Amino acid sequence: MDTGDTAWVLISAALVLFMTPGLAFFYGGMVRSRHVLGMLMQNIFSMGIISVLWSAVGYSLAFGGEGSLIGDFSHAFLADTSGVSGTIPTLAFVAFQMMFAVITPALITGATADRLKFGAYAVLISVWALLVYFPVARWVWNENGWIFSMGALDFAGGAAIHINAGVAALAVVLVIGNRIGHGAEPMPPHNLPYTVLGTGILWFGWIGFNAGSALAASGVAAQAVVNTHIAAASGMLGWLLIERRIAGHATTLGAASGAVAGLVAITPCAGFVGGASPLIIGGIAGVLCYASLQLKAKFNFDDSLDVIAVHLIGGLIGTILLGLFADISVNDGGVDGLFYGGGADLLIDQTVAALSVMAYSFVVTFIIAKVIDGTMGLRIEEVAERVGLDQSQHAESAYQA
Repeated sequence: MDTGDTAWVLISAALVLFMTPGLAFFYGGMVRSRHVLGMLMQNIFSMGIISVLWSAVGYSLAFGGEGSLIGDFSHAFLADTSGVSGTIPTLAFVAFQMMFAVITPALITGATADRLKFGAYAVLISVWALLVYFPVARWVWNENGWIFSMGALDFAGGAAIHINAGVAALAVVLVIGNRIGHGAEPMPPHNLPYTVLGTGILWFGWIGFNAGSALAASGVAAQAVVNTHIAAASGMLGWLLIERRIAGHATTLGAASGAVAGLVAITPCAGFVGGASPLIIGGIAGVLCYASLQLKAKFNFDDSLDVIAVHLIGGLIGTILLGLFADISVNDGGVDGLFYGGGADLLIDQTVAALSVMAYSFVVTFIIAKVIDGTMGLRIEEVAERVGLDQSQHAESAYQA
């Protein structure tokens, strides 16, 4: 066991945990004022329920046993986790991965803002974690998982987290429907300073999210830190350039969204690319994620806070571009991509992984959402939506008159 590696992974776990309240502020600033506590509550609630599920069965299903599709219950309630994994305590790995599990379902909340029942949300993310996140995490990150065994790479969660949550958000949105007044009345963010604060917390925490995935205080971790920061900066600039050209203004919300788009795209690549690659990947993500905002109007679905544009599209961009830009000289645990002489094999594997996660997550999430909607109902009543989540779901107000 290496104390330096252990310290870095434990610090990274804390950084990733901090991202969930950061996400709450990021999303909370973008909703209207009568819904802000509802958004904050949905995010922090994930810290409670998903942590319990992870410790009970999640870790075991994702990393226990030898199955290629799902684990077993050999580590249920964290049984037999007192040993060492590589150079760190197994419990350090358990803690680090738990924080990933916490934030992933919380990402979905941005798409369903202003209209999702709290009780339905609690059931949705619990079942989703059990049936979607834990199996997909196994496929991607466990050595026995079929995507891992195929040879696809996902350093910190482009497919397992961002594609997974992004396409799940689309599925839930299609079931729950659009907000009252969508397309007919303005729905501006109520507190952009909250969103900027959330962006800063996310950017800060993403250092642990990506570089912690090296599971060591190493050169790969250092490369991941640099890549993460550069991609965020490039994503911000790419988004602002196209926003200014098309809309005529470079906005605060655009800067925040572009930075997150760059962070999402570099997530699968962070420990496998170097040189100018993060600059290119982040810039492409900023431009294409902004362009993909047009999909909402074209297909008339209400992704309230652009989860699909930023996380699904950003995750796809990063996962597939890794097949081009992977460089084995950065990380000998990877392979060379197409642009580094490795041929098209990795690109094909990355595409198969991305499409497989998309298909599985969409179908299963759609079924889960339909069942919940047909039983307890996903959506609050019209009068409650007009009053706001804060009062209708929690009997509280963020701002006193």
